[in-house]
Amino acid sequence: MKRIAWVCAAALIAGNAWAQDGGKPISSTPLSLSLGTATPGGGFPLYGDAFIEVLHKADPTLTIEPRPTKGSAENIPMLEAGQLDIALVAGEPAYEAFKGIGRPPTRLKIITALYSNPGMFVVRADSPYKTIRDLVGQPVAFGAKGSGLVILSRYVLDGLGLKQDEDFKSVYLDRAGDGPAMVLDGRVAALWGAGLGWPGFKAISESPGGARFIAPSADEIVQIRAKHSFLKPMEVAPGSYPHQEAAIASVGSWSYILARETLPDDVAYRLARTLHGAEPALGARLAQARETTAMNTVAAAPDVALIHPGVLKYFKEIGLVK
Repeated sequence: MKRIAWVCAAALIAGNAWAQDGGKPISSTPLSLSLGTATPGGGFPLYGDAFIEVLHKADPTLTIEPRPTKGSAENIPMLEAGQLDIALVAGEPAYEAFKGIGRPPTRLKIITALYSNPGMFVVRADSPYKTIRDLVGQPVAFGAKGSGLVILSRYVLDGLGLKQDEDFKSVYLDRAGDGPAMVLDGRVAALWGAGLGWPGFKAISESPGGARFIAPSADEIVQIRAKHSFLKPMEVAPGSYPHQEAAIASVGSWSYILARETLPDDVAYRLARTLHGAEPALGARLAQARETTAMNTVAAAPDVALIHPGVLKYFKEIGLVK
């Protein structure tokens, strides 16, 4: 309930700011940007399509071109090389880049938080597997090569004392959309994924036989967070997927849209003002995008200083930060 109130408050703040301008685009100057997404069939292309459509409707002079990529692992270096203007990046690769884990700290900046990503496995409803440890030794599809989901699963399993490529017969996909069929025809025992409205979970849940979700137990969540405290407790609400009657508790992080270091402040400001002015439309277009709010962005950022200065200017105008 707290998160719902939080999201509504942020939408009201941004909506009021938008209404004061008469709902008009803040600039008539044409602007074209590139947006890195991921492989077909995953959550990032789905979100990217909604993001592009809604922002262009709110500001017809704003054109955003989607660029399919291998996912977060490719989007970060492409942003750093100036080959993309903005890109979708999962929380774990962003965390590693910001912290300089295995690499120098990145200078990329946050444009917005997208949505929370509670991680879990999905199996067929008639599967004998009911816990994460039941899957040990089994073939498991952990996601597309380069996807942030693969990094999330490694952290989760490591927190449980398991090694992804030793304790499981790990399968890495060329396309995120290939995973559901592999579960349904028995080539893999389970598919790992995360988030609300995730296409892989939806496809298996909607299959004639149905699905079962496998997430860490309460004790396992404590164990995981004792080793990796940056992973946050998260919940998939009842009814988020077909035939899912109970809430599912897990751990995860927030995904972001990150910007290249050289993205001008006025461009980031324009993106933020257009995006958060159109929050209700984006949430209506895609359910998981209801979490894309100004307030959630401030709360999800590891440090407010990591938010783009142009975005912070807008947040100061609406009284969200000082």
